[in-house]
Amino acid sequence: MNTVSPRAVHPMKDNPVVINMEPRGDIDSPSNLDPQSLGFMCGLEIHQQLDTGKLHSRMPSQLFDFSLAEIPDYWTRSERKLRASQGEGGKIDITARFESRRNRSFVYIQPPNAGLIELDEAPPLNHDSDAIDTVLTMAAMMKAKPVSSMQAMRKTVVDGSNTSGFQRTTLVATDGSIETETGEVGIDVICLEEDSARKLDSELTTEGEIVYYTLDRLGMPLVEIATAPNIQTPEHAKEVALHLGTLLRDTRLVRRGLGSIRQDLNVSIACGVRVEIKGCQDLGWIPKIIRLEMARQLHMYRLCNQLREEADLPLLPPDRRLDSKPVENRVALSALSRLPFKTQNLTYLFSNSSSQMIEKSLSSGSVVMGLKLKGFAGKIGRKTEDIEGSQMPRLGRELASSAKQAGVAGIFHSDELPAYGITETEVSNIRQEMTLSESDAFVLCVAPSWQAELALESVILRARSAYHRISGEVRNVVIRKGTPEDGTTTAMRPLPSGARMYPETDIQILNLDFERWEKINSNLPMNKQQRLTRLQKYNISSNQIEAILGNELDDIFVSGLDCNDPFPPDLPSKPWATILLDNTRSDIAHKSGKSASDIPWELLALLVYSKEKGIITREGIIPLGSQYLSNTDESLSTFDKKLAWLSKKAEIEGFIPADSSSVEEVIDSIISDKSDFVKEKGISAVGPLMGMVMSKLGGSADGKLVNSILIEKIKQIK
Repeated sequence: MNTVSPRAVHPMKDNPVVINMEPRGDIDSPSNLDPQSLGFMCGLEIHQQLDTGKLHSRMPSQLFDFSLAEIPDYWTRSERKLRASQGEGGKIDITARFESRRNRSFVYIQPPNAGLIELDEAPPLNHDSDAIDTVLTMAAMMKAKPVSSMQAMRKTVVDGSNTSGFQRTTLVATDGSIETETGEVGIDVICLEEDSARKLDSELTTEGEIVYYTLDRLGMPLVEIATAPNIQTPEHAKEVALHLGTLLRDTRLVRRGLGSIRQDLNVSIACGVRVEIKGCQDLGWIPKIIRLEMARQLHMYRLCNQLREEADLPLLPPDRRLDSKPVENRVALSALSRLPFKTQNLTYLFSNSSSQMIEKSLSSGSVVMGLKLKGFAGKIGRKTEDIEGSQMPRLGRELASSAKQAGVAGIFHSDELPAYGITETEVSNIRQEMTLSESDAFVLCVAPSWQAELALESVILRARSAYHRISGEVRNVVIRKGTPEDGTTTAMRPLPSGARMYPETDIQILNLDFERWEKINSNLPMNKQQRLTRLQKYNISSNQIEAILGNELDDIFVSGLDCNDPFPPDLPSKPWATILLDNTRSDIAHKSGKSASDIPWELLALLVYSKEKGIITREGIIPLGSQYLSNTDESLSTFDKKLAWLSKKAEIEGFIPADSSSVEEVIDSIISDKSDFVKEKGISAVGPLMGMVMSKLGGSADGKLVNSILIEKIKQIK
């Protein structure tokens, strides 16, 4: 998905000095690394949920906020194992092959918005028309060219997040662009795809991992936007992500909230290769995440040449375009010879171990397996931090993340031992048992034997790859409490290959007709500046304008003031803006036992209009709004009839405003009774007296009116 568009500025192609220059920069100061001299390349992949029904099942797109323990007992559960299948070219994708070896089983929980299609027990329906129109609108806003025939494809996914073992993706448009302050960025592809199931929890067993998924999100439509790799700097990447996020929200056709949008980063420098980084939820972290990846690629390049030099092998060129396949084949044979996959069962050496971690694992049937890494002593590394507080790149972390892909909790290695309760004596015994020289390192894995073998196989493959340029792979930002712990990443899986894709035969090809595309182009939504200009015409404050735009309420606000049915005439702008932004809608929903989305905007307009015209009091807005929702009178078909009903109810419930003379009489009486208190407190007496006045008036007075009269009366006394 990272194809260079014709307009792209290619940092490596346009910077030939990179080819012969050894990469410079201190990895302990990532913010000072120079992207241009390092041959920096970066592209973004944006995934945004659409505010439509599910893509291929006509089920509603709804999330149920339950933890695993809170799931109702009557929700159906299904258990499965997924296996890799061949792609269109007859090959099994490398990612799928690895996932299938992890021996995981999956439990799928079926919420009310998941049916047979989500369970992969019925064929999918054709594309949701609203979702297609939404993505075409986005494509038009990015000046992209739509494809004439949209063919759904299956993309192999065997991590359990899709019950079918694949995700459906449809190419919608290509070759677009956006303009940012830093420069133009190409949009290579725009796709429409299904979102995956949501992971609830997992548990490790001696037979393998059990993963629990809920199917509420499965099939929800996503737009995927992949930029060209012509983002110029890490800071520019943040700018592009913000620009695209704003553009998508301008459509008013996307979902909001945590997890509704994510940014994946494709990053490389000349001495490294493209790596895809997932989990970049916070835009503010993007520059740091990218710079830490640059430092990691630089470190691994230098480590590679250190290993090659010690093994008397040709050094790795500073630019990947200069790689020689015969040389790399020779290096691979040497690495294979130096690092054979031969594990040793060392469990007996820990029969009396003081390590609680190892003791607990052995008591549950695990074993301690060891692996020799010839010539790696001192090169695996210990945990240290750079001058900016992030973990420094080290091979040990790469080995550990590779092992964890097999489902183990982690590994121990000789560069960090003795530690974790493993003593110097035990380390010495291990080295003696494995016949290690001073230059050799070892890795330990404590797990069930089958799993330890798989984990150490991943470790040896990663150690051999240290003799080469870094692996192209998918990595994940380290997450803790919703934010990156320090911006570093860990390996998730290899980069997928073309074998991952094959046609979806259950869905008809969708041909795009010219009239549909023309209609979309002639009705594009306003951008943020146009929306701002529109709001500035009304008599509301700049803070209200900002809040209305931030909450995407400007269309509702303007509709209310356009005097169109069902909105009332002459709706005052400031009170209308206020009721849209305060908690009135949620309060009415709570009182009536409904969700906020069930409260029509027209009802809020009717209530604020009635209040401003003196028909009801401020205190009557919520109770009268709640009663209106429960009313079943079908005769309230016109605005005048609704207003009459509201006026009558306000009279019955005591929410008709008192006139100012009545209010003054009550205030004079209370001030007279509390004269000593008023003289002592002065203007500070307003608060306590407000409650007394409102209580005596029984909610029939306007709070603002009471407050203003009270202040004037107390000032006169002073």
